[in-house]
Amino acid sequence: MAGHSKWANIKHRKAAQDAKRGKIFTKIIREIVVAAKSGGPNPEDNPSLRAVIDKALGANMKRDTIDKAIARGAGTSDGDDYENLVYEGYGPGGVAILVDCLTDNKNRTVAEVRHAFSKAGSELAASGSVAYLFERKGQMIFSADIDEDTLMEEALEAGAEDILNHEDGSFEVLTATEDFMNVKEALAEKELVPEAGEITMLPSTQAELDVATAVKVLNLIERLDDLDDTQNVYSNADIPAEAYEQL
Repeated sequence: MAGHSKWANIKHRKAAQDAKRGKIFTKIIREIVVAAKSGGPNPEDNPSLRAVIDKALGANMKRDTIDKAIARGAGTSDGDDYENLVYEGYGPGGVAILVDCLTDNKNRTVAEVRHAFSKAGSELAASGSVAYLFERKGQMIFSADIDEDTLMEEALEAGAEDILNHEDGSFEVLTATEDFMNVKEALAEKELVPEAGEITMLPSTQAELDVATAVKVLNLIERLDDLDDTQNVYSNADIPAEAYEQL
């Protein structure tokens, strides 16, 4: 989710994740298993696995738990046969929403996603009707305390595509997905550590919302994100900071 305040968004997400840490761990483990199964167990040769390991460590997952998930993915267990599905829909205010899922039961997942949209007075859309509005990118958010010139110089040197300066003073570094971990690690070596970083789907345009509609969108996103099979929820909603205060 992008919004008027990157910090409001980050704090809200961190609070929500802390409240659901067990479920977050389950989702990350599933991601590790799938990444290891599709690209191999060696993070150096598997950028997707490398990124999700970084995500797991950032969520304070124990290394032993991560290693066990990698081993599961590298094995041939039938119980780890997950399918990646992306559902598209329109939320309150016409906001475009993508729901990224990993599931072993497609019928269950689509029913749960459709119900979440329906409960919000919204609906699923045809495949391709929303996805074209998004592009997969590596994204890192840095606090306003970071020296802008240093961040820009080091990020571009490391291979970043763009550096954005937001109204709230935070900085956003964008990369190609395959360069995300290399850029993040290069910046960390220069003691430039982001407050948040992930491979995400960024919208090409944003839908500006009033506070009341934004709250409805946030509630729908949280409902979708709380589903067991949901890995990520993306939207083009421009969320006013005041909306987070009303949740």
